Amino acid sequence: MEPYRYRPLRFYITCFVVTWIFWIFAAVISKSPNDNGISALLMLFGLTAPAVIAVITILTSGNKALKADLRRKLIGFYCIKPLSMIAAIFGFMAIVFLSILLSLLIGQSLEQFSFTEDFSFSVGGTSALLTILLAAIIEEVGWRGYGEDSVASYFSWFTESVIFGVVWALWHLPLFWIEGTYHYGLKELGVLYVLNFLIGVVPLGFLTTWVYVKNNRSMLACIIFHLFVNTMQEKIAMTPQTKCVETITIFFAAAMIVLTNKEMFFEKEHIGNLLDDKQEQRREK
Repeated sequence: MEPYRYRPLRFYITCFVVTWIFWIFAAVISKSPNDNGISALLMLFGLTAPAVIAVITILTSGNKALKADLRRKLIGFYCIKPLSMIAAIFGFMAIVFLSILLSLLIGQSLEQFSFTEDFSFSVGGTSALLTILLAAIIEEVGWRGYGEDSVASYFSWFTESVIFGVVWALWHLPLFWIEGTYHYGLKELGVLYVLNFLIGVVPLGFLTTWVYVKNNRSMLACIIFHLFVNTMQEKIAMTPQTKCVETITIFFAAAMIVLTNKEMFFEKEHIGNLLDDKQEQRREK
């Protein structure tokens, strides 16, 4: 069978168009007194778009290896390496705690070492915790189901992380105009906090790529990590100023991960061979 050829441009353009249509309408409706939850529903549709597009792309590809790869990444518990997941989770926890300690230098409080009373957002009355869980699952099905591999099939994991990080950041843009979202709150605080979010997404993408590849391209591993990151960002009482410090901390953490995993980030043997059985065997060693 002829090797499958990924089509990243088609995938990402479709994702942006579909997501942004829903979110732009959500932004308009969210400012209406007659919203009645319509904007929240449109937000959910936009969030779901990459996952739906990824699954449709894979199921209609006619390629058995691509379909089997999706199934393996989603339900293949054996792909997960417990030690690497423990390192990722405790590593991000250390990033948060270090960021809070560093924020003391700019006048922030130790009271940040506490839990917030609630999450900052929910969708359509759904519990906030369930919303965060669904967001982690839905996003990862789209990005790790097809999106990340579609870029990595042509570039090293380092270059892929840069490209995907920028694309992932830009994908969020319409959320800054939807009232009631975390992103809208950042826009109200000022442009610095908007830029901090967008810039911070890029080094965070390197951390997620590291989790993804180290766990044999496991989507399930990324869902667990994504859920943990979202929960820490929401439940630890960091101030917006501290989250700016956190972006710098994540940048240095990402740099350390790249430097200590240069072989992984810069190898090119996987290019054009992501679905090859030999590549899978090599990753699992």
